[in-house]
Amino acid sequence: MNATLTELIACCSRWAASDGLHATPWPALQLVRASATMPGLPALYEPGLVFVLQGRKTATLGNQVLTYDPQHYLVVSLTSLPVGQIVRASAHEPYLCLRLAVDPQELAELARHAAPTDAPATTRALQVARMSGAIEEALLRLMRLLDSPRDLPVLAALVVREICWRALAGELGPQLRALATADSHAARIARAIELVKSRYDEPLRIDDLALAAHMSTSSLYHHFRQITTLSPLQYQKQLRLHQARRMMLAEGLDAATAAHRVGYESPSQFSREYRRLFGAPPRAEVQSVRETAIGSD
Repeated sequence: MNATLTELIACCSRWAASDGLHATPWPALQLVRASATMPGLPALYEPGLVFVLQGRKTATLGNQVLTYDPQHYLVVSLTSLPVGQIVRASAHEPYLCLRLAVDPQELAELARHAAPTDAPATTRALQVARMSGAIEEALLRLMRLLDSPRDLPVLAALVVREICWRALAGELGPQLRALATADSHAARIARAIELVKSRYDEPLRIDDLALAAHMSTSSLYHHFRQITTLSPLQYQKQLRLHQARRMMLAEGLDAATAAHRVGYESPSQFSREYRRLFGAPPRAEVQSVRETAIGSD
């Protein structure tokens, strides 16, 4: 373990002293800690970069299983619904993770300065890349800024910009550039996903998604499934269930109220589909999560 990673682990351990998801003074940066391995859990991953400092986690999206650890970081290019599982963690060496949200507009602006490449862009919303010493050093500077309230508002944005630039210059640069290119399939599906997210509690009209993506309905179906591994209707259903789960956990809503809020007319249908996705009825599963689980990346 190099000195940079050792200091990163110490900084993260100090800011995330207990298990769970932790906010930081820089809103785009969140920390995750877990002192034990955990079973696979359906999760919602928002766009960004995920850096594991200690431990290991997998994300399963369709038939794709991605492993990220101190040698590999995760790129989440579109809001995704994988199964996440912490596979290496202990009380002595807990799983420690930095999650950095990325502004798509800033990414697009940076992409315009990146050198073109003949390497093809991948078509999945999740990918892993090899960690570099330059990114590690930038992450350490970002963590150090958390202790400097005067410098944080100005310098953190510059460091995050550097991290994004180095990711663009790395092996997954073509994928990130495709997302930032307005006319690419990835960017068009991103617009469709944003529409689903903004209207997840309403009946889904495929024609509206196709219009937002500037695609035919058949092309939308093909590329949506290729990128997310789900059809638009399956994606909306899982997104509804995740939002209902969040409401029950964060707001203390009962299952029937949460089901109605996210667009279900039948509480029994909601309970069946919730159990199918999360493996237990809403009330029991939420109680279990409150006690032990971490549903983040």
